[in-house]
Amino acid sequence: MTKSFLCATTAALTILAALPGGPASATSASPEWSQAIPAGPVANTKITEAYATQVARDAYFWAWPLVNVYNRRLAYEKVSEIVLSGPVPAAPLNHLGMLTDYIVPEERIVACPNQDVVYGVGSLALDLSPVVIQVPDFGDRFWVYQIVDLRTDSFADLGKMYGSTPGFYLLVGPNWKGEAPKGITRVFRASTNTGYVIPRVFQDDSPEDNKVVRGLTQQVMMYPLSEYDGKMKSRDWSKLPKTASIGGGDEEVKWVVPEKFFDALPLALADAPPLPGEEARYAEIQAVLAAAQKDPKVKAAIAKAAIDADGEIVKPLFEFRNWGLQLPSNWSTQVNGADFGTDYFTRTAVGKSNIFVNKPTETKYFYQDLDGTGQRLNGANQYTVTFAKDQTPPVRGFWSLTLYNEHHFFNPNDIKRYSVGTKTKSLKYNPDGSLTIYVQADPPPEAQRGNWLPAPKGADFSLYVRGYWPKVEITDGSWTPPPAVRSDDTATIGKVKQ
Repeated sequence: MTKSFLCATTAALTILAALPGGPASATSASPEWSQAIPAGPVANTKITEAYATQVARDAYFWAWPLVNVYNRRLAYEKVSEIVLSGPVPAAPLNHLGMLTDYIVPEERIVACPNQDVVYGVGSLALDLSPVVIQVPDFGDRFWVYQIVDLRTDSFADLGKMYGSTPGFYLLVGPNWKGEAPKGITRVFRASTNTGYVIPRVFQDDSPEDNKVVRGLTQQVMMYPLSEYDGKMKSRDWSKLPKTASIGGGDEEVKWVVPEKFFDALPLALADAPPLPGEEARYAEIQAVLAAAQKDPKVKAAIAKAAIDADGEIVKPLFEFRNWGLQLPSNWSTQVNGADFGTDYFTRTAVGKSNIFVNKPTETKYFYQDLDGTGQRLNGANQYTVTFAKDQTPPVRGFWSLTLYNEHHFFNPNDIKRYSVGTKTKSLKYNPDGSLTIYVQADPPPEAQRGNWLPAPKGADFSLYVRGYWPKVEITDGSWTPPPAVRSDDTATIGKVKQ
């Protein structure tokens, strides 16, 4: 009997409420532990509420992405078969489901989706089993499989830019000691048992290309090693059972609930052993969690600390203009997506605003909340974004300019256009070879409508450039996007208002 993803998530959140608040029973030390400084907090030491608050605020920030991904695992844990949950697939652990076309505006599972690719999604639980993932023959088409661990760091290079060949690939956890069976092309080992898989397969905006992609993606599958038989499996993703959607509001599903954070944290820490140098950080928060089990005042202090940290430190990072490497014309970017290591700030900033980005060698991201004069982008105004001749994003794959509403999702519009770029057949270049995109709520004159990117009426929005398989001009920082120019502000560009 099919269980809806909505019910699954409700059950997962119920589980979170009942989890023990104490530290994980066993946290593996990093290999450098024996050479590290002496052991941290002494057990049973009385601590102050102020100290507990300080440690809790810090832990809430750096562990926010880990708890986010672990809570997704808890949701998928209750899914019994692959279904289409509202607009997105939902699959049991160690399986994935694929869409058959672009993702739609109603999606609320992951902020900042794109309409350049056909997506798949699946949650990894490598402590239960190694996982086989299939790669069909995509020919010359761009594709990349994003495969990340609990920290949202990539642990598998699998895509067109890597020269990956069709076949079977094995994903294993940190403690797996088996042998890969015959026919496995390569083994990728994760540093954590929990992770996330998001295949992306390019598709242009024509019905003909969608038909081709539907055929190719039938062999994009993932399953436990016990189901591997050396034969390529396939599935018609258009025939998935349909269930209720998990998300119905305007914002992304709230995967991290501050009030329950320290109930879930021990599970996340047990799944992700400390990186070299993190041992003291782990020991510190675990000592505070142990103290909270014994002292109601300490427990109340860390619960309040989580709520405060969420509002004061994490929430502001949802806005792109508040973080990242600052670029000309008020654009920003990051250079270590899916390869964060111990860059806790950028990991959490990306996780809050647009989680599950690819590595920079796979995709380069540019973020924009402001126009060329430093004013907030808003649908009450009209803008143009003009790429000079031969200055569209230099890529080997494809590029796009996407518009997101104030919640970082697509804003529904009559022409169902949420991005423009390589896929867009209607784009027309100017006589001088430049390309102008018209960003506004109302339709422009008929001659410009093929280049129109609809904006929400009277509401804030953001722009977002993707460069898939970027060329060196992007990766070395010499290319940056042009400004968003208000139609009546052409003469004021460069005079940024502080």
